[in-house]
Amino acid sequence: MHALNDPAAIKARFIAARGYWRPWTEALLHANPAFLSTYAEYAGYPARTGPLTPRMVELIYVALDTSPTHLYEAGLTTHLKLALAAGASEADVFDVLHLVTLQGLGAVLQAADVLDEAAPSAALPPDDPLAARIQALWPDQAASLLRLAAQDPGYVAVLLDFVEGGAPAGGLSHAERLLVRIALHAAFTEGNRGALQALIPHALTQGVTRAEILQVIQLGAHPAVHGASLGATVYTKVVADNRNEPGKADATA
Repeated sequence: MHALNDPAAIKARFIAARGYWRPWTEALLHANPAFLSTYAEYAGYPARTGPLTPRMVELIYVALDTSPTHLYEAGLTTHLKLALAAGASEADVFDVLHLVTLQGLGAVLQAADVLDEAAPSAALPPDDPLAARIQALWPDQAASLLRLAAQDPGYVAVLLDFVEGGAPAGGLSHAERLLVRIALHAAFTEGNRGALQALIPHALTQGVTRAEILQVIQLGAHPAVHGASLGATVYTKVVADNRNEPGKADATA
């Protein structure tokens, strides 16, 4: 393990591993340098050792930070800049945003399946054109979508219109889209096991590798550091405010 008593070396290693330096990292450098040094290795490991390109790693972080389950603007700004620097195109970014918008579908499908169990609907006829569209556009969740279509075909029709027509031209490859979707469902902010049980086997049949899937799963843990970044930032502000208020002792905890 690296020595933890050289702030300049810790800062340099962190920037080399993560590609940025922010006020919260500066606060941690002074208050808890061991955290910063070991976190750089922990977070940097999946980013640099898996098969994904730097462009794709940063696009995964863009997806995680824009996810409705996280919505972390500071992290998004950092990783969007890094993604563009790594060669991501405008179409790549807006393709990610399209997939992020579809993240909410997972909850709809789970709840609609529960409703169908409690109050079953007649199955959608297999020759219904909607059934063919479901299989073509969202095959990994076809069973749930077919049950939902039996309950409300109009909803599924407009959903598939958005799936098919809402993505920009020239964006991510099919495999890359699957990886973004896996990352969103696997992240600690969602953890949708049912979606993953359908999506991961499908991705493997589409040429996505086990190593690529494992890498995006591991990347999904690291937005949790935003709790530490918030805490370090607020702590620094509170201490500074206390020092500037006459008669108040410095905060120590």
